Amino acid sequence: MERQADLHVHTNLSDGTFTPREVVENAMETGLSCIAITDHDCVDGVEPARKAAGKKGPEIIAGVEMTAQEAGREVHILGYFPDLEDTRFRNRLEAIRKKRIDRVYRIVEKLKKYNITLRPEEVFKVSGPGSVGRMHIASVMEDKGYVSSIKEAFSRYIGDKGPCYVPHYEIAVREAIAELKKVGSVVVYAHPQLMGGTDLVDKFAKYGLDGIEVYHSEQSKAVSSRLAELAKDKGLLITGGSDCHGANKGSMLMGTVTVPYSLVEKLKECAKKT
Repeated sequence: MERQADLHVHTNLSDGTFTPREVVENAMETGLSCIAITDHDCVDGVEPARKAAGKKGPEIIAGVEMTAQEAGREVHILGYFPDLEDTRFRNRLEAIRKKRIDRVYRIVEKLKKYNITLRPEEVFKVSGPGSVGRMHIASVMEDKGYVSSIKEAFSRYIGDKGPCYVPHYEIAVREAIAELKKVGSVVVYAHPQLMGGTDLVDKFAKYGLDGIEVYHSEQSKAVSSRLAELAKDKGLLITGGSDCHGANKGSMLMGTVTVPYSLVEKLKECAKKT
């Protein structure tokens, strides 16, 4: 059986609950040969994961998930194999993470209108030193009994169409792709069925998009089949992953969605040309 890879995994340095070491341990238990660490606007979890994996653990691919905007729609863009030593890129990610902090204050203020009282400091305690996001706000809401689950926090209050939603730091998709290309990344449109929509693929391809995340834990088999055909038709790479956030999505998703290692090799071939 061909080796399997999960190319969309988060650590507690963004909105996952597992430390980089715990991510590696779970990957080993799941039998994965390769995982990509794709934290939101952060690459700080990659090296700790590689250290934890050592020579016996799974291959760790460096990645990042950037949040961008296109025509008023939030879009997530995955970058694989970015140059982790590029100081300018790291500084740019740090600036984006600071904007994430501002966003927490704005969301907390909106929640007050619904008699939900949170202190930003409570959210930052949960997020720790990494990239803070809505998942952390939802976690605090659940802990304080305002909602019964993280899913409810998103569906009722802070989701993209919720009354307390605050747009992310606005970086255009064209700019996000350009930023990732500057540091040698292979650029992939994350879970298009969930954010943005497939009608944007042609436009993103003109910006330099390399691939589509065809397989994802929240995209049905029928959707994945359509996306695979779209990728083939447009000459784009196919990727996939669980989008594991530890326990934050109700269960440990790592390994539930995988791709054969042959697709990882195609990513590497593309990276050599970048």
